[in-house]
Amino acid sequence: MNIYSNRNITMMMDLYELTMANGFFLTEDKDRKVAFDVFYRKNPDGGGFSIFAGLRQVIEYIEGMHFEKEDIDYLRSLNTFDEAFLKYLTEFKFTGDIYSFPEGTIMYPGEPVITVVAPLAEAQMVETEILSQVNHQSLIATKARRIVKSAGGRAVSDFGARRAHNNDAAIYGARAAYIGGVNGTATVSAGQYFNIPVGGTMAHSFVMFYNDELTAFRKFAAIYPDNCILLVDTYDVLHQGVPDAIKVFEEMREKGIRSKNFGIRIDSGDLAYLTRKSRKMLDDAGFKDAKIVISNSLDEYTIKSILDQGGCVDSFGVGERLITSKSEPVFGAVYKLCAVEEDGRMSPRIKISDTPEKITNPGLKSVYRIYDESGHAVADLITGADEKVDLSKPYRFVDPEKPWKNRSFIGYTAKPMQKLIVSGGKRTCELPDTREIAEYVNDQLTNEIWDTEQRFENPHKHYIDMSPDYYEMKMSMLYEKQH
Repeated sequence: MNIYSNRNITMMMDLYELTMANGFFLTEDKDRKVAFDVFYRKNPDGGGFSIFAGLRQVIEYIEGMHFEKEDIDYLRSLNTFDEAFLKYLTEFKFTGDIYSFPEGTIMYPGEPVITVVAPLAEAQMVETEILSQVNHQSLIATKARRIVKSAGGRAVSDFGARRAHNNDAAIYGARAAYIGGVNGTATVSAGQYFNIPVGGTMAHSFVMFYNDELTAFRKFAAIYPDNCILLVDTYDVLHQGVPDAIKVFEEMREKGIRSKNFGIRIDSGDLAYLTRKSRKMLDDAGFKDAKIVISNSLDEYTIKSILDQGGCVDSFGVGERLITSKSEPVFGAVYKLCAVEEDGRMSPRIKISDTPEKITNPGLKSVYRIYDESGHAVADLITGADEKVDLSKPYRFVDPEKPWKNRSFIGYTAKPMQKLIVSGGKRTCELPDTREIAEYVNDQLTNEIWDTEQRFENPHKHYIDMSPDYYEMKMSMLYEKQH
């Protein structure tokens, strides 16, 4: 479901995109094509990889781009734009091509996950929304995966909507978290829009409304016997909350009610200690199948600490530190010009910087993922767009960080990573739904990506190699631009 269908967000762009587009429109051939790459420079939280998310929303935005009369009137009021350009905007439609990694792909710094090839003004005006979606959803999906890994197979649910930065951040954050591996969300609209499992327990207000906790628990159990997770920390977890919960579970048992899902949630205090004590109390009362859910400012580090201390937890509700990626809240993907049409061909462009990671990879290019005989991804390879990669014989490549070494791929296979997703402004294929994307993420991390890349501390660095011809072209441009 496209949640933009009832609102037009075409104007979600930086002013400089419009001023540059206006300038190009007035001084250049408006049909002249350019290419921009979307890539990022480092993995958040010192991780070994990131998860590409947000592509569907990018495509939906581009397909729906159009300027309303009130948009044109507003732009005219700025006294910045030529009337011919404003007339062009009244009839605007995106007509370019978009190449992209599949959504959910495990990705690495420096490689183009999206390439936009389009007429000058069009390519310039889509920058902000592309980066907004990719930066936000890739960040949350990547953070979610770290949290899920720390949970060691226990269920994790997104509880973050009330701490998200706004409605869209909550909804798309829930989508991204599900792509990253959480089991479900508490955000109802995200469940509705993206077919994500929804779930929840109760808040302290339900308990506080009644004169005593036991009455609140009995009321809740009577209404929701098959989903009876009781919040036990409103007053005193061990001396009141858990004993009251046990009383209710005993009453249900005496009535012959066999709940499909029952247990307790703890939202404050020393969670490692309280869950150990609660587990023993529940087990001693004969409720070994009662679940213990915890919440309260959790992330991968607090979860690991709780479990390392012997915490007895079946499920985690993770809120603010997931939905805002509190430990590192900026992803940092960028949108950089890489080629310009000249004399009927796409001529490469490069940005140079004293900071090596800010030097861009010029020109139209292809990215291949290289797999060994066991199916593990050993490297990604960047080549010129027209180069052929034949791994039926030893294939020499260049490690740009150690270009003096003579290395070859032998007995490996190569998979092209970018696919044409939009051609002439129209979608070329069906996009997978959110569940399919989540399954794709899990399949890669289970079967293709080395465990050493998935470590929290000092992860193995995935190699981003180059073909000899592409490397030489880049080095030649670096030399020419500085002489």
